[in-house]
Amino acid sequence: MSAPQPLPDAGADALAGGFANPAHDSARAFRAILTAMARPGTIREVAAGSGPAPLSPAAASVLLVLCDRTTPLYVAPGHDSPALRDWIAFHCACPLVGPGEAAFALGDWAGLASLDAVFAAGTPEYPDRSVTLIVDGHDFDAPPARLRGPGIRGEAHLALPDPAAFRRNHARFPLGWDAILTSGGRLAALPRSTEIG
Repeated sequence: MSAPQPLPDAGADALAGGFANPAHDSARAFRAILTAMARPGTIREVAAGSGPAPLSPAAASVLLVLCDRTTPLYVAPGHDSPALRDWIAFHCACPLVGPGEAAFALGDWAGLASLDAVFAAGTPEYPDRSVTLIVDGHDFDAPPARLRGPGIRGEAHLALPDPAAFRRNHARFPLGWDAILTSGGRLAALPRSTEIG
């Protein structure tokens, strides 16, 4: 008679992943995110973080660096799962909320774009009270759009999931959302101040 097999420990998945070297990895990821936001159109490598599928290493790194108990997070249905919720609770401790209350929103473009009107876009008095979209699974190899604006010398080029949506968002400036695009170990950022050509 064989010995009984232990049941899988759902909590063990929550403890897995994160950063292997938290101090070093978080500092490098933070610098990559800041550089990407300050220089729209640049693609940075940041693959130190890890979490449950379908979360990319780049998106995991963004969550680990930017989300904590003071930053409400919305997770779109394509990414939402018990494993990811447990991972977020353990590694980030950020509250999970509906789209209208979120400071950050994670998902693929299809899952996030449908909620554009629901996400916080800031107010004239407090334009910073808006959401940052973490668009995971982005196709960096799609045809690029032309970018102009702060942080860009002349113009830059970057693939966007829906250039028209980014144009509409820019037209609301200083209101609107900011976006961090992630896939695999790569990320780019597009603040609402960027003009889409």
